[in-house]
Amino acid sequence: MEGTNIFKRIISAYNSVSLILRICAGIVIGAILGILLPGAGWLAVLGNLFVGALKAIAPVLVFSLVSSSIAKGAARLDRRFGMVILLYLITTLLASLIAVTASFVFPQTITLVQQVEIESAPAGIGQVLNNLLVNAVSNPIDSLVRANYIGILTWALIFGFSMKKFGSETSKTMFTEIAQGISQIVRWIINLAPFGILGLVFETVSTNGLGIFTNYGKLLLVLVGSMLFMNLIVSPAIVAILLKRNPYPLVFRCIRESGITAFFTRSSAANIPVNMELCEKLGLDEDMYSVSIPLGATINMDGAAITIAVMTLAAANTLGISVDIPTALILCVLATLGACGASGVAGGSLLLIPLACSLFGISNDIAMQVVGVGFIIGVVQDSMETALNSSSDVLFTATAEYYSWKKAGKPLPEKF
Repeated sequence: MEGTNIFKRIISAYNSVSLILRICAGIVIGAILGILLPGAGWLAVLGNLFVGALKAIAPVLVFSLVSSSIAKGAARLDRRFGMVILLYLITTLLASLIAVTASFVFPQTITLVQQVEIESAPAGIGQVLNNLLVNAVSNPIDSLVRANYIGILTWALIFGFSMKKFGSETSKTMFTEIAQGISQIVRWIINLAPFGILGLVFETVSTNGLGIFTNYGKLLLVLVGSMLFMNLIVSPAIVAILLKRNPYPLVFRCIRESGITAFFTRSSAANIPVNMELCEKLGLDEDMYSVSIPLGATINMDGAAITIAVMTLAAANTLGISVDIPTALILCVLATLGACGASGVAGGSLLLIPLACSLFGISNDIAMQVVGVGFIIGVVQDSMETALNSSSDVLFTATAEYYSWKKAGKPLPEKF
């Protein structure tokens, strides 16, 4: 009995500490253990379990929330939803423009690596868009298994409308309770995030030396600098224009509670439950964010657009290809469209690089070597990219919601 009381006190003390402080402690401890005990590979299991649990629950969470919300007749995808999509697309285009500008101001070349075995890249933008449409009508069970969020959203909407029309009140209530139960499971998983982050940081520190920063440091600076500029300057400016108030409390909260987790999980899909939890804390409409957040994980790809543009121009510079302004603008549009479809392509943004390289007549063999470089620096590039993509999903969902509040004369939260 005494042992049970001690265990309860430990859990109570653990829960009494802010989740952010616990995550910071996990980062520090993970880094120290990675340096002092690099051979303790079992610690990495904590990270794998955490990411695996998030990835496993996210598809079910999205399907249950969307379908139950529509079935009970509460879903309202009004002008707010249109604004969210517009913000997603505009900021992805702006991100590619920033990346192109940075590449012109700080031109980079890369040392091409031996071609590694990588899945084939899409042959054209038509194939990317075709993948999105095909994914939308994929088998619903297969969509859940493969975490195909376009397919999950499509079938959740169809199922929800069907239940709304033909389902009984009992069945609608049952689906609502299922969604609430799954949401509670998500809260339990997120509460264990410090242990998962500890394992992820340990694995990163113990397996990756500092060579990545010395060999590709300048290229990483352009990539990371462009992403930080987008995250800390451009996106806040858009929020400030729409809400006419200081955007940084909201921006920093999104970075703190979404971006940090996304940085270490390196998975937009795994971060969907984290983002939904944050939207709930911000007081947003569940009917809105239950659709906009998983959709953002598919089409809101500021970081991917930056990666595609910077890596493509680095390849052009390496081969001595002169890039004029009109061609660079075409690259921006191509990177934007490609980034929006990146989730429908195995390998994400890196496999869209050959598509962009074809704009300059760069052969597929050379382009795939550039992809190989991308995988080498991926431990930093992909982490920053995912943090930018995922935190901005919440930022723009909140912005659209608060903008509608402002128009309706409803006061915005005093503190974010």
